[in-house]
Amino acid sequence: MDAHGQELKKELDATLDARRELGPEYEAALVDSFVEKVDTQVRRRLAEERLLAARGGGPTAALGEGNFGERFGFAIVTLVLAIPLSAIAAVQAHLPGLLVAWGGIVGVNFIHASKSLRRRTE
Repeated sequence: MDAHGQELKKELDATLDARRELGPEYEAALVDSFVEKVDTQVRRRLAEERLLAARGGGPTAALGEGNFGERFGFAIVTLVLAIPLSAIAAVQAHLPGLLVAWGGIVGVNFIHASKSLRRRTE
């Protein structure tokens, strides 16, 4: 895991610890705060990769993965949002609701990934 990944893991751990301490009534604010931090880090990493690519080097130029930050950020955001969605679905509709919620999460990620792959091959 690189430095960016370790920093995000620390942020997620801190957010989950805060949620345990503060309780579910602060969950939305904590999720918003974490998503904002992830977005900032993803934008920073994407800018670094674009700068390296513009200079003719780095992983973006070598691998052709200019949208890594977008894909990674999208996946993180959907997984973070999956926590409250899963809780709501499980409480309101039990197992069928949970399956529908996770089906939607997987579907959204699949569509996003397939669009990214299509753009990369064009």
